[in-house]
Amino acid sequence: MPTKTPGVDAHAAAESLRTALTEIGIFLPSLAVDVASPQLGLVELGRVRADVATRLARALQRGGPE
Repeated sequence: MPTKTPGVDAHAAAESLRTALTEIGIFLPSLAVDVASPQLGLVELGRVRADVATRLARALQRGGPE
């Protein structure tokens, strides 16, 4: 069974992602920590419109690998 990565807080990760997306004008209304499985440390990205998914993909492509 998968477990969360040690030292990575799901709440901090979600807020970090929300902040980064806001800086480039992208809003994911369903972005939240998955409270149903706290031991996994999952961040729920939720559903988005196709135009938002396209903008997100373009932003990631421009940024390149981490």
